[in-house]
Amino acid sequence: MKRTPLLNLFGMFLSLTLFVINMPTLASENSQNAKPPNKHDAKVIAAIRQVLDTQVAAWNRGDLEGFMQGYWQSEATTFISGDTVTYGWQTVLDRYKKGYPTREKTGTLRFSDLEIKVFNKDTAIAHGSWELTRATDKPHGRFTLIFRLTPQGWRIVHDHTSA
Repeated sequence: MKRTPLLNLFGMFLSLTLFVINMPTLASENSQNAKPPNKHDAKVIAAIRQVLDTQVAAWNRGDLEGFMQGYWQSEATTFISGDTVTYGWQTVLDRYKKGYPTREKTGTLRFSDLEIKVFNKDTAIAHGSWELTRATDKPHGRFTLIFRLTPQGWRIVHDHTSA
């Protein structure tokens, strides 16, 4: 049987529809249609939220070392911003100290639109928006963080932040 262009179009539409209907959804803590997280995931999400809340509080005190406690203290820790990739916990801290040398430069940090997805017992991803409020400007952007469960608890091992 020869297929007509209309039949081909219908077939593609049907295939696409079935794909979209059956496509797995990433459950996030902000998604209203997602099923509630299981007990393990809920504990992980709470622990990661605590890490992020602690980071915001430290940043807003001007405590960059305290802020960095949310990161894995390893040479393998990765931070990406713009076209720069920085490796190593100490190098990331040094980068923050250079970019934010004064309380006026650190400003007040706020995270919003936070979504956390637990992948397995020791890996999760968080993404959201960040905003600094300073006397002269309000820089802002998005971030994606990969968390791993370390002996010290949940820590950021990879940070990709955009302005």
